[in-house]
Amino acid sequence: MTAEEILKKVPKAVLHDHLDGGLRTQTIIELAEDLKYEKLPTKDAGELAVWFYQGANKGNLVKFLKGFEHTTAVMQTKEALERIAYEMMEDMKNDGVCYVETRFAPVFHTKQGLYHEDVVSAVLEGLERGKRDFGISCGLILCGMRNMKNTLEIAELALNFKDQGVVGFDLAGEEGGYPPRKHLEAFQVIQRANFNITIHAGEAFGKESIWQAIQWCGAHRIGHATRLWEDLSLDKEGNVVKLGDLAQYILDKRIPLEICLQSNLDTGAVDKIENHPFGILHKAKFRVTINTDDRLMSNTSMTKEFLTAVNTFNITLDDVEKITINSMKSAFLNYNERLRYIYDIIKPGFQEIRDQISLSKPLEQNKGNIL
Repeated sequence: MTAEEILKKVPKAVLHDHLDGGLRTQTIIELAEDLKYEKLPTKDAGELAVWFYQGANKGNLVKFLKGFEHTTAVMQTKEALERIAYEMMEDMKNDGVCYVETRFAPVFHTKQGLYHEDVVSAVLEGLERGKRDFGISCGLILCGMRNMKNTLEIAELALNFKDQGVVGFDLAGEEGGYPPRKHLEAFQVIQRANFNITIHAGEAFGKESIWQAIQWCGAHRIGHATRLWEDLSLDKEGNVVKLGDLAQYILDKRIPLEICLQSNLDTGAVDKIENHPFGILHKAKFRVTINTDDRLMSNTSMTKEFLTAVNTFNITLDDVEKITINSMKSAFLNYNERLRYIYDIIKPGFQEIRDQISLSKPLEQNKGNIL
């Protein structure tokens, strides 16, 4: 088996995936026709996929986010939202994912009269149907937008649905000029309800954004955290020789980092994949996880993300398993369920692959074979 085939077969977990960033292009075209939406650049599914990727791969977060104008435009009815959630579950199943947390901002899906409650209910119905049909589990995270003033309303919305499949609250959108602490009231409401917080931080802004997310807003996980490298001192070989106070705190407290390799390259958070801090953070024993972020925009999947990590940072199959277990340990799922996934699904799934290949050498790709 090739490295790609192995990585596709092993059970994987996703913590950071945007529902509106992972639509099938054929679905976009069909929904656009139903909704009389005329702004798509093409009605050919293959061409549209290329358009999304070329548009997103500009090295700029603001330009990266422009593609969402089209995806959110066709996510304005209950039927569309349910379908997209359901298809996401099928796509994850086909990629070997056993658990996924998807996220989206309800505020972008009310242009045709839906209430926030309608939007969330429709997505949850699609996810639930996907769970039944595809045998994988999921959680839904609601995003407040950092450039808007209604984050408290979205936080309360998340709490209203926390017994129906919503597992957490997130703050998303452009970082520059919109620090997390401006939304303190929303996070305090979540904290007082003993609920879960993840925050996009350190993607397009510095380590201060990460610090605020944790110390002001009580984030349990950090989305991206790419700029954490600013708090690391390295030697000439790239080894960590000293950690700043923030990095040391994150390491000591085992705060999970939701790493998205391809997306960070596309948005310009890193200039080339070899310079992504993932390798350094992984080697230094931070609790790193690997995620897709926006599958359509970045033309990616969990298999592709892990393959990138294998080819760029020389991680082994053992590392892939450890990172997957990191994800399940960090999932917004109750403790017993996390343990069940780790010991009944993930570990046996990796062992099944080990029974088929030699583990005497690192997992790498060489003429299509595992060496």
